[in-house]
Amino acid sequence: MADFKHIPTKPTLGLGCWAIGGPFFKDGLAVGWGTVDDNISKAAVAAALEHGIEHFDTAQAYGCGHSEVVLGEALKAHPDIAIATKIGLDIDTDTKQLVGPNNDPDIVRKSIDASRKRLGRDRIDMVLHHNNELAVEDARPTFDMLAQLCDDGIIGAYGWSTDYPDSMRAFVDHPGFTAVEHAMNVFLPASQMIHAVEETNVLSLIRSPLAMGVLGGKYDAKTTFSKDEIRGSNPGWQDYFKDGKITDAYMAQLNAVRETLKSDGRSLAQGALAWLWGRTPNAMPIPGFRTPEQVHDLCGARDYGPLTPTQMAEIETILDRPEEGAPKSN
Repeated sequence: MADFKHIPTKPTLGLGCWAIGGPFFKDGLAVGWGTVDDNISKAAVAAALEHGIEHFDTAQAYGCGHSEVVLGEALKAHPDIAIATKIGLDIDTDTKQLVGPNNDPDIVRKSIDASRKRLGRDRIDMVLHHNNELAVEDARPTFDMLAQLCDDGIIGAYGWSTDYPDSMRAFVDHPGFTAVEHAMNVFLPASQMIHAVEETNVLSLIRSPLAMGVLGGKYDAKTTFSKDEIRGSNPGWQDYFKDGKITDAYMAQLNAVRETLKSDGRSLAQGALAWLWGRTPNAMPIPGFRTPEQVHDLCGARDYGPLTPTQMAEIETILDRPEEGAPKSN
């Protein structure tokens, strides 16, 4: 089982299960990745196991419970494989609607039991709070409850899916608080969060490592995404896409670093993961997947390891990023 108590000493990789959750919605907008074939999703999980993947990241929100169901079925015979799920966003499993954030510890506690049932597990390896912007004092009762669940053996560890370093720092001394899940990729270096991660020695779970597919190597400026999925629905919180297309600014940045990321025979996605490993040894990227072919490509990144210091410096020289500014939700 993946060990959440220690920082990995070599490049590690998990897989994110947002995309296999199927369609779901918030305020009338699609926030999933379109239709899915559960059999293909399960085949992709099986391919990941063949590659030695030991960590899968899901959430109650993904498909309003469907991602947990599919992952639980795919891992039914593999109780040693670690699962992280996320709590704190109310869901309607019948209508596939995100109802909104909920930080009531009693309700969150009941939702964890629902996750355990969907996942087919008595114990969940890690639980992450899914409310990125929640105030620290408002979050404290739920984290106190999660600490108690650790003591009771119902969960193995817990953390926060947040892009705010001070939020993470507020709970690093809580027993069982082990990880922060935050956005980071070549376009978004997350300098303040990485400083906090290295200062506190928590595990850094990297979401959006491929910038929602911009760094996946599959799409170009002509690609148009349907409004039936998040990259075409303009939900307002992500800026990689506009009107269903990758923005000109991100296409320009991608074209500037494409060849460096593909150094030494890597695919573009493999190079994007290699950049993360070169950025910090604490990082565990959790790229999303839908098919066995994607899994093979992603897992192949470990054969190359991190980019070299020279390659990392070259990217910093040629990439013209906007100022990071104050932390914000990504």
